[in-house]
Amino acid sequence: MLNFCLMLKSPSLTTSVSSFNNGRGGSCSVYWRRRRKAPVLLQVSAVSYQKFIDFAVNETKRHAVLAPSPLQEKYNTLVAMDGKTELQMSSFQAPKIRLLRSMSIQNEVMQVLDFAVFPKPEFDVPIFCANFFTAASTNIVVLDLNPLHDVIHHRDYKDKYYKSLMPLGLKYTKLLPWGGRLTSESIKFFSPIVIWTKFTSSQDKHDALYSAFMEYYKAWLKLMDQAVEETDVSQIMCNCEAQHRYLTWRAEKDPGHGVLKKLIGPAGKLSL
Repeated sequence: MLNFCLMLKSPSLTTSVSSFNNGRGGSCSVYWRRRRKAPVLLQVSAVSYQKFIDFAVNETKRHAVLAPSPLQEKYNTLVAMDGKTELQMSSFQAPKIRLLRSMSIQNEVMQVLDFAVFPKPEFDVPIFCANFFTAASTNIVVLDLNPLHDVIHHRDYKDKYYKSLMPLGLKYTKLLPWGGRLTSESIKFFSPIVIWTKFTSSQDKHDALYSAFMEYYKAWLKLMDQAVEETDVSQIMCNCEAQHRYLTWRAEKDPGHGVLKKLIGPAGKLSL
């Protein structure tokens, strides 16, 4: 959503930015529907994604030495043109991590988190990605370990990184069910364990999302710990190009660009 653009040399910061089955039957089913306790809904202001960011940064520090990236000095906390919306950004680097970056947007009507970690191209480890959007009526969530290479045509890559993680993905299919149809273009950028879901805000759902985020991130860090550095120049370039394809797709197809333009203007300038 925010074209916090680093192009091929460094990944861009983009924000990617339910149905209820009515009972059937006679008066008895109507009676029980009236007695059924409704889920406790959360106000947008009660939702905060800061704990997701804090967890990820602290957990990463247990595995690697993090250092602020050059972007950290330029972008930190910004206030949008409406004077009400706050954008908080952070970015780090590590020996195996090309860029760990986050952006959160917060105002009275929405909360947005765009969090991603890109391995250095010497490692073909998937990209960790968490894109969450919360408004008064709905939540839209994508949580994934985005593959660098097509898992349909590269079975060896799929087995290498996702075979052992399939039980983790299945664990959350009931808690955070599939959010609906995706385009064929989008599908190729997602892994077999992607969590793509929509839900009405409730404490249970947000607790499940936080749990999924923690488990997925720990799994990703384990993959990074086990990753062996590539020395073949052609393979390194292939990994770099794969990250660039992913970023290009995000920059061109992200539906959240319109929201951000309203906040910062078409020129992408923010009021400090």
